[in-house]
Amino acid sequence: MQVVKYMFQPHGDNRGQLIALEEFNDIPFRIRRVYYMYDTAEGVVRGKHAHKSLEQILICIHGTCKIRLDNGWEKKIVNLEKPYEGLYVANNMWREMYDFSPDAVLMVLASDVYDEKDYIRDYDEFLKFVKENGDNDEN
Repeated sequence: MQVVKYMFQPHGDNRGQLIALEEFNDIPFRIRRVYYMYDTAEGVVRGKHAHKSLEQILICIHGTCKIRLDNGWEKKIVNLEKPYEGLYVANNMWREMYDFSPDAVLMVLASDVYDEKDYIRDYDEFLKFVKENGDNDEN
């Protein structure tokens, strides 16, 4: 499994830092939805699902958290610790977000609006889905 991180260009001076993100320039898809998580209690695991077609970029814009990625064959843990770093999460990828620092704010840029039909919320269904669709990095 290849982990893809985007490093966004900070622009700053003595006033502070600014990061601008543009679809198809800094982000590899059209941004249709933005949301963020904060005040996540200790020990809470978010996500626990995959998407059939949705793509995402996850950016921990404050604090830190970990992302567990699983493509059905391989699992990886990715640390998000920098506000200028974005983790690309493809469709057909199980994701779990956890180990949030108390001050963490995790922002998600999504390629489409919310659609419950795009979610796979059962892990066994996810495994069946990726095996039937041949989504293996090593094929």
